[in-house]
Amino acid sequence: MSAYGDYEPVIGLEVHAQLLTHTKAFCACATSFGDPPNTHTCPVCLGLPGALPVLNAEAVRMAVHASLAFGCAIQAKSVFARKNYFYPDLPKGYQISQFDLPIALDGALEVEVEGGGKRRVGIRRVHMEEDAGKNLHGIGTSSVVDLNRAGTPLVEIVSEPDLRSGNESAEYLRRLREILMFVGVNDGNLEQGSFRCDANVSIRKVGETRLGTRVELKNINSFRFVAEAIDVEIRRQINLVERGDRVRQQTRGYNAEKRESYLLRDKESESDYRYFPEPDLPPLVVDEAYVQSAKSSLPELPADKRRRWVEELSLSPYAAGVLSAHPAIARFFDEARALYADAVKLANFVQSEVLRDVRTTGLEAQIPVSPAQVAEILRLVDEGTISGKQAKELYAAVAGTGRSPAEVARERGMAVMSDASAIESIARAVIEANPKQVASYRAGKTALLGFFVGQIMKQTKGSANPATVNEVLARLLGEGGAAS
Repeated sequence: MSAYGDYEPVIGLEVHAQLLTHTKAFCACATSFGDPPNTHTCPVCLGLPGALPVLNAEAVRMAVHASLAFGCAIQAKSVFARKNYFYPDLPKGYQISQFDLPIALDGALEVEVEGGGKRRVGIRRVHMEEDAGKNLHGIGTSSVVDLNRAGTPLVEIVSEPDLRSGNESAEYLRRLREILMFVGVNDGNLEQGSFRCDANVSIRKVGETRLGTRVELKNINSFRFVAEAIDVEIRRQINLVERGDRVRQQTRGYNAEKRESYLLRDKESESDYRYFPEPDLPPLVVDEAYVQSAKSSLPELPADKRRRWVEELSLSPYAAGVLSAHPAIARFFDEARALYADAVKLANFVQSEVLRDVRTTGLEAQIPVSPAQVAEILRLVDEGTISGKQAKELYAAVAGTGRSPAEVARERGMAVMSDASAIESIARAVIEANPKQVASYRAGKTALLGFFVGQIMKQTKGSANPATVNEVLARLLGEGGAAS
């Protein structure tokens, strides 16, 4: 039974991802974000008469790399077209895009679905295009336009209608975004609009194969809102059909506060855009040698990395997922792993200590320690120089300093207490001070051993050797008169 009763949602996503080039798709204007309005414009991106576009070769390289990472087939010839529509943020009156001959076809992604299992989501096409500018409303009593973004290179990634819920759609977007980031072609920033999504949503009765009338949800800017907006729209369509109305083909927005979609306009058809080949750009030809070179330079993709970490390094799927959430964090772990053999201990330490201090911005990450410092801290624990608790203290001491952990440990007088006689003296005092717990332990509640270990660690400020502590306690607590 579907989660939506007698109805099955059918969902396809169109993702617009800004390519991380320094200049625009067809001119030399900068693509930097947050600069004063209308300072990155020229006759080409403003569409002034006589100004001719020139294709950005770096944008082509990034589009090819992204397409290959999705398993798409790169087309030997693709053609740019003019997509004609009028809107104030489109200075030429048309958008240069690709229509019937895109740069790549027929890819796929695998996503996890509710209840376990995986779903293969087809990627119908990847095509290159330029972005529009940005309309800003409510500036005083006016609406204004910033054309800095006009002409920024994008890839549009169009999925097949293979998704069946809002949560599946959000998971697909996460996997898509991480691939783009690991390949280094997109910074994944939803707030700045460099990764944004339109969702095509329709419903049909369970068991039917014919597609229903689709509604497009525009520019949803978070994974949570994608899942929420799609679910809200599915239920809106079901309510319409259940009361005898029909679903109209529309473009709708989503109001997160009201948890409802709202009409923007009746949906245009492809013919409304009057596509025709861009007369000022020749066909884009990508030969096989270029494709093979691009394939050979692709980095390890996140799903492959997670699989390798689980199978070869014995990491848990959860740990592998956390450490591959950002390319800079994954790179940090791999570099530390090259310096320290125990991947599981390393993964646990990075997750528990390092990640809480990491700050990510786009593809960059501020990590307060180096892989070498983390590896050195863990080696000090393995050698018995410091305890596990002291490792946390030492991490805090070296974070942001670049200093050698061994040197800082010596300065601070950090050392594991391994003297069995000294530990035994403390243990006897702890046992004597807690007769009720001793009696319960000896009556069979052996889990209380942890209580005694904790008391000794507290008194030694975490410096006691855990193995020695356990050995001493087991002996003393097993002796009926140990506390006398």
